[in-house]
Amino acid sequence: MNIQKIGIAGAGTMGYSMADIFAAKGFDVTLWNHRAPTLEKAKTHISVASRDKIHYTTQLEDIADSDLIVESVTEDLQIKTDFYDKLSRVVENHTIVATNTSGLSINALAAHVKHPDRFLGMHWFNPPTLILLIEIIKNDHTRQDVAETVRDLSLRIGKKPVIVNKDVFGFAANRLQLAVLREALSMVEQGVVSPEGIDDVMKYGLGFRWACIGPLETVDFGGIDTFYHIAEYLMPDLEDSHAVPALLKEHYDKGELGVKAGKGFYEYSGGKDTAATKARDEKLKKLFDALYK
Repeated sequence: MNIQKIGIAGAGTMGYSMADIFAAKGFDVTLWNHRAPTLEKAKTHISVASRDKIHYTTQLEDIADSDLIVESVTEDLQIKTDFYDKLSRVVENHTIVATNTSGLSINALAAHVKHPDRFLGMHWFNPPTLILLIEIIKNDHTRQDVAETVRDLSLRIGKKPVIVNKDVFGFAANRLQLAVLREALSMVEQGVVSPEGIDDVMKYGLGFRWACIGPLETVDFGGIDTFYHIAEYLMPDLEDSHAVPALLKEHYDKGELGVKAGKGFYEYSGGKDTAATKARDEKLKKLFDALYK
């Protein structure tokens, strides 16, 4: 299956970023949104080099004959299923449809698409211009050749795709992230280490290493026997609660939602939010250039 014509549904941050990336690689891209003002705003964020190469539309029919449609509408199950109900009435039979959901069930969404065998998850990470990973998640009916086509497309645009063979909550990346977060928050709650200390452990230790070798590669380098014996005494002592961590709930209940709210685990008021975002992106760019350029 040859992918050349791509439709992006949803012109938020992830939508216009994907459109920008595909257009820069020479694909025929149409960016759809049901609201024209959102499209106009999206144009201001798209690179000058790609902006005029992209088609913009509020008509769903204009992306119906795409080889691939990547949906990135609001992360709400009802909104997404309503979108797929409408798309299924106009989409061509050859089109592969992918959702950029970060955690909603691919099987649940597949129940609302015209061809479940040509539907899958294509989970990008923010900022998409810098993060290489794309998770490709199959539903129970996704054809293997469809998953491989999207994987090959991801490689063509310079990404590092991973096929997730089963639709599990959180896919692969968020399951790993939340497992680490659960233990991190538990240690902070118990006074074992401060929030700053937790972040330093990751930035200057585990995360620094994991940028080069993954956790299973780390085990191989450290020795399976070594990790086996550590697991014997440490596993019974690790946090295994199934509830939302109390510290996370505390910040949530206070409206301390992070950078966007001016406060989370750290303070972001008085322009610190912009500075923190800029610093994050600059570090990611340096890391990207050092490892992959």
